Amino acid sequence: MNEGRDVTASNPTRGDVAVLVPAAGRGERLGPGVPKALRELAGVPLLVHAVRRVAAAKSVGHVVVAVPPGGEESVSALLAPVLAETGVDLSVVVGGAERQQSVALALAHVPPEYSIVLVHDAARAFAPPELVDRVAGAVRDGNDAVIPVLPVVDTVKRVDADGRVTATVDRSPLRSVQTPQGFRRDVLAAAHDAAVADGITPATDDAGLVERIGGTVLTVPGAEAALKITRPFDLRVAALLID
Repeated sequence: MNEGRDVTASNPTRGDVAVLVPAAGRGERLGPGVPKALRELAGVPLLVHAVRRVAAAKSVGHVVVAVPPGGEESVSALLAPVLAETGVDLSVVVGGAERQQSVALALAHVPPEYSIVLVHDAARAFAPPELVDRVAGAVRDGNDAVIPVLPVVDTVKRVDADGRVTATVDRSPLRSVQTPQGFRRDVLAAAHDAAVADGITPATDDAGLVERIGGTVLTVPGAEAALKITRPFDLRVAALLID
């Protein structure tokens, strides 16, 4: 049975937003070892860096982390002191084999009073609190889904199967997407239910699932600090962001 572990009691003085952190993946592009979310940077796991910054956002009242089977107790012990500093509530649940499953399982453990849900990757460990609040605020304004984006700065080429350039793509309407992504809770739940019913698995972009069911996705300005840590080189870059 996949039971959630509630580490802190409900705190009605905090914000109206729950944040889901799917952290059950291996992150093999970072090399062998512990799951990516638990890789250390300056002696601190990426998951701790990420949750600390998320919890500093005034909008956030609850964080649900999905972890590999058997990791519930250790991750709870790791994060409880971090969230105790802020009063944000914490649940740690067993995730799935794929990211989409982990998000759905975490969503099922969000307390009913939260109608705004954000999904955030631990790999974007340095997303600033103001980005979290910006995304949450746009959902609060009535949007189905909200994603933080940055303009694409590189020249983009379309190539064929042999690697030959077939076109230069106009980058002006293109954006790079970050997390946290924000949603009305009912919209996110419906999007995941539809994906499972239609066999659209695995899926790595929750906003894309909302698009599939006809939901509107709004963009807001992202943050350079919310870079995704995927490769060993990214860890070295991210070290510059530690405060």
